[in-house]
Amino acid sequence: MKKFMKEWGLFIFIFAVIGLSRLFLWQFVRVDGHSMDPTLANNERLLVLSHTSIDRSDIVVASEEEDGKKKIIVKRVIGLPGDTISYKNDVLKVNGKVVKEPYLETYQKLFKKDKLQSTYSYNALFQGLAEKATAFTTDANGSADFTITVPKGQYYLLGDDRIVSRDSREVGTFKKKDIIGEVKFRIWPFNRIGTVQ
Repeated sequence: MKKFMKEWGLFIFIFAVIGLSRLFLWQFVRVDGHSMDPTLANNERLLVLSHTSIDRSDIVVASEEEDGKKKIIVKRVIGLPGDTISYKNDVLKVNGKVVKEPYLETYQKLFKKDKLQSTYSYNALFQGLAEKATAFTTDANGSADFTITVPKGQYYLLGDDRIVSRDSREVGTFKKKDIIGEVKFRIWPFNRIGTVQ
């Protein structure tokens, strides 16, 4: 036994530390869908850290219920507990102050150019949604001018591809317990490996 522990003890210890940290501190998640385009693409693999503080503009993984089943989603934090969020013609205000959203610039320009018809050429449903949209960010009823106050202890999450994202505009705010962790690193595909902003 002594010989075994001398030869394998360090390996077993490292394996146990990795296993326990995987259980409580981090996990891998796959992006499912196009709601975070172009920041994150469908099928990309991400490293998610649990137990981090949640700030505005962070990309997080959350759990939601859809048709009675739990589903893992990746979205961006727009509103913190108690915030008043308002949009008017694609300008975000948080508690009365304008907040820039540089991660939306690419798709906002394409929306102004041709309502994303070229970008969404792979999906007729997306083209239809974009064609009807009055702005890049609208509420669930299609209004480009809307305001919401985030309840205490909850978070307002939106996808970066606002035209096709199913998020807090439709399903409501998310409780802290529903947020699994913060996306920190893209691990696949290899040509896009690196930190996520």
